Amino acid sequence: MLTKNISLPKLNNLSPTMESTALKLMEEAGELAQAIGKLRGMSGEQALCEEKEVMELITKELLDVAQTAVSMMFVLEEQYGINIEQAKEQHVEKLAKKGYINV
Repeated sequence: MLTKNISLPKLNNLSPTMESTALKLMEEAGELAQAIGKLRGMSGEQALCEEKEVMELITKELLDVAQTAVSMMFVLEEQYGINIEQAKEQHVEKLAKKGYINV
């Protein structure tokens, strides 16, 4: 099974809540969608950026989404006692059962 591992830091200058982090996650996902739409001219604007530039923007926005998701994981662990490692294992098992991956 091919995986992509990424480690992102806990942001220590914030006091995130479940609600604030969920809203931030939706904001970042919207920015990612906007970047993807820009590549295809779906924003109503003429695409003035080269594909490489748009792909770099998409990458930056994707990492913002990932950082916010990681922040929510810290909130779940610290404020709600969730075991993220255990949840991740269950998630991979679910993917295998659905036939999305071969383990």
